[in-house]
Amino acid sequence: MTGVDLDEFAALIDRPDPGLRHDAKERRKRTAAPAGTLGRLEELGDWLASVQGQVPVRPLERARVVLFAGDHGIAERNVSRRPAGSAADLVRSVLAGAGPVNVLAQQFGAGIRIVDMSLDCDPSELPQDVVRHRVRRGSGLIDVEDALSAEEAERAFLAGMAVADEEADSGTDLVLLGDLSVGGTTPAGVLIAALCGTDASVVTGRGSGIDDLAWMRKCAAIRDGLRRARPVMGDQLALLAAVGGADLAAATGFLLRCAVRKLPVVLDGVVSAACALVAQRVAFRAPDWWLAGQTAGEPGQVKALDRLSMEPLLDHGVRMGEATGALLALPLLKAAAALSAQLPELAEPS
Repeated sequence: MTGVDLDEFAALIDRPDPGLRHDAKERRKRTAAPAGTLGRLEELGDWLASVQGQVPVRPLERARVVLFAGDHGIAERNVSRRPAGSAADLVRSVLAGAGPVNVLAQQFGAGIRIVDMSLDCDPSELPQDVVRHRVRRGSGLIDVEDALSAEEAERAFLAGMAVADEEADSGTDLVLLGDLSVGGTTPAGVLIAALCGTDASVVTGRGSGIDDLAWMRKCAAIRDGLRRARPVMGDQLALLAAVGGADLAAATGFLLRCAVRKLPVVLDGVVSAACALVAQRVAFRAPDWWLAGQTAGEPGQVKALDRLSMEPLLDHGVRMGEATGALLALPLLKAAAALSAQLPELAEPS
């Protein structure tokens, strides 16, 4: 692909092979695990066979957390518990190994990659491999102005695609997609409300743990953003430019390119769910390559996953972000892969 031609994705993305799901089920019938006894692990093993393109499946050995980072101008409306422009602090914490994502990634054997798309800090403050895809510092206040210019939205989308190619080429076998943002759940709420045709109050959650007054401000910001989103509903890149942000545009491009490259992705919270919803509008087969790791108790996420016909693997109410919820699903997926790959077939009675 050169530039961004969204129509190409519908042609490039195929569904995972349903025949391999069938083959995985047939193989399981020849093992010591009677049908239904492994519960959802069976379904996950069949899914892994279809996305990997082989039976038995390969063990998951190179999982990677990918975190798109950015500051959102709407945080200036006091819609987040964190101060506006402070997402770089979250990034520094993870780089220092001090975040919950670090503990879980080490525990479960996953690497971590941070991609700065729009942090509001001097790029010299962070490592070059983090900042090299940056599009701008912060995003616009989406209640009154566009988050990005059209050119910035395209650059961010293409950057997400490039990151997907880098991960696929490096041998990553599963991505756990999250975000490091301040104010990010507000544009996510706008995108979900717009694409699901619902009211702002239905998708407004507590995000970072805001109080009632902040919730009302957030609801008003989503309502105003929704008015600005409706005129560009037919153009997904224009929608991301108007009411998204560079990190959301990048995550959307990333999800679509992962589907092209047949690289499975586990979604984390409301932000990745919103990006998945935009990506579904581009290519309706793409969600077959993704799983919802967990439900975070955010009403917007529930709405988006329902529209995507995705049932979360876990329900622990983890609202931390940083792909922590997606990481919690990794042991379950590793167990499903190991069982599917390693259970021996029984000898046929003579």
